[in-house]
Amino acid sequence: MAAADVQTPSAEAAPALPDYLTDPDAVLKDSHAKWRYGQAPDYSKTRQVFAETKRMSHEAASLPQLVENLVKNWEVEASFKPSLADWRTIDAPNYSFAINGSAPQTAEHMLQQGTYNAIIAPNEYYSPAYSDFASSHKTFKRMMPTFAWEVLEVYSGPPTVAFRWRHWGTMKNDYVGFNKHRVSAPAHGGPIDIQGVTVATVDDRVRLREVRTWFDPLDMFRQMAPAGVVRREAVDKSLSPADALDSEVGVEMELRPRLAGDVETRLADGGLSGEELVDSVGCPFAGTRSDEAMAPFVGGWGVGGQV
Repeated sequence: MAAADVQTPSAEAAPALPDYLTDPDAVLKDSHAKWRYGQAPDYSKTRQVFAETKRMSHEAASLPQLVENLVKNWEVEASFKPSLADWRTIDAPNYSFAINGSAPQTAEHMLQQGTYNAIIAPNEYYSPAYSDFASSHKTFKRMMPTFAWEVLEVYSGPPTVAFRWRHWGTMKNDYVGFNKHRVSAPAHGGPIDIQGVTVATVDDRVRLREVRTWFDPLDMFRQMAPAGVVRREAVDKSLSPADALDSEVGVEMELRPRLAGDVETRLADGGLSGEELVDSVGCPFAGTRSDEAMAPFVGGWGVGGQV
């Protein structure tokens, strides 16, 4: 009697990882998506700078590389996909984003304000209140044509992923941005390199839900203008913020260091009050009187007025 053929049951194949985890450029290939400027952006120069100047070389398919790819694809979508229906890297109904303990914001908020405006607190060089999506991207992408990003360390895996990251580039062109005035700083041709920590929860498809990031939002500006010297000019309010970046204003308001006289020494020694600090540098948002300038920050000097 012939032996019956016996089929050995095959092991169940492991589900394939989403492409936005395995390919940093996955969403750039979304031909069906609506793109902010009519077509997918070109990240080739940024990817080249990343490959040539990154600090880490993560093993293929390792957790750090998967996290790195996820965040890179998320950044593309946040910057260039104007419809949330096209975002594949987030769990949209449950998604929120917060910086330095500030109130969480929705994806819609980031779409309206822009990625830069959503993460930068008002300061002497820049204020989201005086910039829109278009002008903010023009300001920073013109100053630093490539701004590479990498994961340095991952401390925990899904569903709560904690990691440290690095964002870097070269200041090749002058900085021009807005607070109450148009503010500019000359290009120094050197590096700008910032780091931070993010804790994010993900769903069962490894899409972002709650994203909480901590970093020093002034670090980039200190590296951009290390002497603390900037030029302030009047703004032609008849122009859009994007057009005002290129206008020939020609009205110089002031040119001065961030701290005057012995103020810097007293600040380092801890002997400078908040009122004296404001009086020493001026405030572009609420005049130069310390009582007026400090009014919006009663309760703390942290981001968004929170301690």
